[in-house]
Amino acid sequence: MSDEAIPQEVIRALEILNLALPTTQDALERAKRVQLYNWEPARYANLTNNPKAYMQAYKKAEEMTKLVEASYALLSAVLVPDESDNASSNPPG
Repeated sequence: MSDEAIPQEVIRALEILNLALPTTQDALERAKRVQLYNWEPARYANLTNNPKAYMQAYKKAEEMTKLVEASYALLSAVLVPDESDNASSNPPG
């Protein structure tokens, strides 16, 4: 796959999850788990006594968690072949 054929949304999703092409379902799931752990909003609870700084970090973590989930959903749909598609195209027999 050349870079010109890859949509910008997919490239951005790969960057968010720290992945490169080609990728597998296992690598995609692992990258999602790692990023969700890194951006878990509750991890910011005891980092500062400043409520304003805490809320900024918490909101950033919430935003990144949503971004990681969206990136995972996009890459799962686009890059990883769906097994149900293969089953319907290859009837048993």
